[in-house]
Amino acid sequence: MSNKKKKKLTPVQQEYHSFSKVREPKRPVLINSIRAFLVGGLICVIGQGVAEFFLWNFDFTEKTVGNPTIAIMILIAVILTALGVYDHIAQWAGAGTAVPVTGFANSVASAAMEHRSEGFVLGVGGKMFKLAGSVIVFGVFSAFVVALVKTLLSKLGGA
Repeated sequence: MSNKKKKKLTPVQQEYHSFSKVREPKRPVLINSIRAFLVGGLICVIGQGVAEFFLWNFDFTEKTVGNPTIAIMILIAVILTALGVYDHIAQWAGAGTAVPVTGFANSVASAAMEHRSEGFVLGVGGKMFKLAGSVIVFGVFSAFVVALVKTLLSKLGGA
């Protein structure tokens, strides 16, 4: 806590802050980082394995293999979320399960499952897209900005 914020605290609050800071358990940052690295890496290895499966067994190229791979990874994450397994993995691995596709699929599926008692439209659909909506809007806006910058740079470079 900064000194500026400490000055606004009463003496009792400052004493409690010091008391709680001393007794707060230290976070095992190194172990948490290793767990996140291992699980995040494992998720990526599984994704690469799925991509290799599609490359070897179907008529996909390096350019076209991404879409079915992402679809399978989303399906795996949603199934593991529905079975309650993904949450246990996430509890152990922390940020390692936040690999973009599977972490996002877990978040959307969890929100949908949590509010299913409110009905399919207002519960599942409404709460699921409450989370997904902001991510989708940000993604679309970011893609627009990147495309705009790329277009402007190509026009300036080609002139």
